[in-house]
Amino acid sequence: MESKKRAVVLLLSFMGLCMQMAVYVYAWLEVYYPYLAQFGKVNFYMWGHCLTVGIYFVLLFFFENTYGGLKIGYLKPWEVYFSQIFALLAVNVISYVQISLLRNWIAPVAPILGVMAVQLAVSGIWTYVCDIFYRRFFPPRELLLIYGERSIDDILGKFATRKDKYKVTRCMNISEGIAAIEEEVLGKYDAIVLWDIPTMDRNKLLKFCYGRSIRVYMMPKIPDVLVQGSEKLHLFDTPIFLTREYSLRIEQRAVKRLIDIVCALLLVIITSPIMLVTAAAIKLYDRGPVLYKQVRCTKNQKEFYIMKFRSMRVDAEKDGVARLAAKNDSRITPVGKFIRAVRIDELPQLFNILKGEMSFIGPRPERPEIIAQYVEDMPEFVFRMKVKAGLAGYAQVYGKYNTTPYDKLKLDLAYIENYSVWLDIKLMLLTLKILFKPESTEGIESSQITAMKQEEDK
Repeated sequence: MESKKRAVVLLLSFMGLCMQMAVYVYAWLEVYYPYLAQFGKVNFYMWGHCLTVGIYFVLLFFFENTYGGLKIGYLKPWEVYFSQIFALLAVNVISYVQISLLRNWIAPVAPILGVMAVQLAVSGIWTYVCDIFYRRFFPPRELLLIYGERSIDDILGKFATRKDKYKVTRCMNISEGIAAIEEEVLGKYDAIVLWDIPTMDRNKLLKFCYGRSIRVYMMPKIPDVLVQGSEKLHLFDTPIFLTREYSLRIEQRAVKRLIDIVCALLLVIITSPIMLVTAAAIKLYDRGPVLYKQVRCTKNQKEFYIMKFRSMRVDAEKDGVARLAAKNDSRITPVGKFIRAVRIDELPQLFNILKGEMSFIGPRPERPEIIAQYVEDMPEFVFRMKVKAGLAGYAQVYGKYNTTPYDKLKLDLAYIENYSVWLDIKLMLLTLKILFKPESTEGIESSQITAMKQEEDK
């Protein structure tokens, strides 16, 4: 069944790519190639056309795969379409630049805009059709959730957001006994979910399910995330996992710093008009300071002053108490509400990056007071400061602003333990996408500000 589902998804994705390609191929052969040929700039034979079309296909596949435009059934239909918008925009911009270089002058922009418009229409219709097809032939998986002492309201709420893909049909507490749970697991379930149960019981159930080819969704604990990044050794005749102090190799540090400097300089130049307009708007609104400087912590808890455009009232923390922004926070000004929604308030941090206090990608820097508050109930929170703080990070791409601190920590540790230059580049590309997702900028609910994880099972 799973192989069939995978084959169907791949086929639907490939058909979608082919339809998008067909639009570009038509524009290339009927508009752009004749345009270039009349100036004597190109004289392609079959292989020349194949190379041009092939480059476009490779770029389209790369960006759609990176942004998630091929994840039919895995992501919600609007997320798939949203991802395809970004992929098509990136590919068509690159293609237009390529055509302009062939012309040695600016090529007509109307045809590529037409290509983009038709592709978006085709993608929207095709995504809708694929979603109907997927729901019709692949109903939601029926899940058995096994939990421990921790409340299951949070995880049930997450699964409830994907009723098209998952359906929790029964919940069992681990206290009911392994034997009873194993008997229930053999029932008519498509998979089981292991939610915060003791490690010993979890290991027994994992081996039980694996031996019977039963799918398992497991929410990892901190040690599980750390083991993900371990080095696999073969010193003896048994596998060994080596987990050690995290550190980037010298070449990785050099490349990461070079990327930070180049990208920060380019963005400062490109966004300078936006920053000037924002500064003027903030000043005109209440005559207060334009920039807001705040002590944050970066690598090894070293303190520095982070810079942001001020989005709250001048007296937002007049009592001296540090508070995270809550949903619909009354302290946020009208100008601040807008610049926070589109992330303009973060632009001054480009200068923090140039100074070497931050990196483009890394765990978001927290205030010392907030860190102390988290560490009281979550000592592992200091683990995320093994690397330099970042303008954006793994937790921002795959989480939300209101994701719980414990879940953010696990996401940040996943980045630290699986670091690579390619991962940084991928997260940069994905950051462009989340800038336009409203839920990524939502404030946290009041109940979440003080909510911490319960003590982990040993």
